[in-house]
Amino acid sequence: MEVIEELKASGKFEMMDLNVDEAEHSMEMHLPYLAKVFHGFAVKVVPILVGSLSPMHEAMYGKFLAKYADDPTNFFSVSSDFCHWGSRFRYTYYDKTHGEIHKSIEELDKRGMDIIETGDPDAFQEYLSKTENTICGRHPISVFLHMAKNCSTKMKIKFLRYEQSSQCKSMRDSSVSYASAAATKVDV
Repeated sequence: MEVIEELKASGKFEMMDLNVDEAEHSMEMHLPYLAKVFHGFAVKVVPILVGSLSPMHEAMYGKFLAKYADDPTNFFSVSSDFCHWGSRFRYTYYDKTHGEIHKSIEELDKRGMDIIETGDPDAFQEYLSKTENTICGRHPISVFLHMAKNCSTKMKIKFLRYEQSSQCKSMRDSSVSYASAAATKVDV
């Protein structure tokens, strides 16, 4: 696979060892959806696991990957949950002006989603710094935003659905938020 060879040759990527691969679950979450969407088509999957990166490295990887976003035969799938709320996650932000806890969580997440839709990686970083929202895929999202910013293809990001695993009503509850978005090419 030529893309994998290019990524390895760049010196910016390394291969996952078996222990890391077995502990990681995002590919297992994505592959069934990708198999359904691309059923009947011959596709190659190039998995890139994005760990904890500094904002500088998020920008560097986004810039590096931008040329792949300009190739219309490429498709990117970025995996992330949104807010992990509750004492077991050590995150219990609650703004009572939004009503019940689950409404506060939704408002928090939707603020982040609105910022992601702008495509501005710096605004997303600022949002994360201010709110400390526990978005586990904040680094791959940031890499994608930097990639979109640096490619010549103009994209529009639109969130399509938002859900919570449970509707928290007490400080003893917990939930994980989920959102799906699509980035599409904008003709200029």
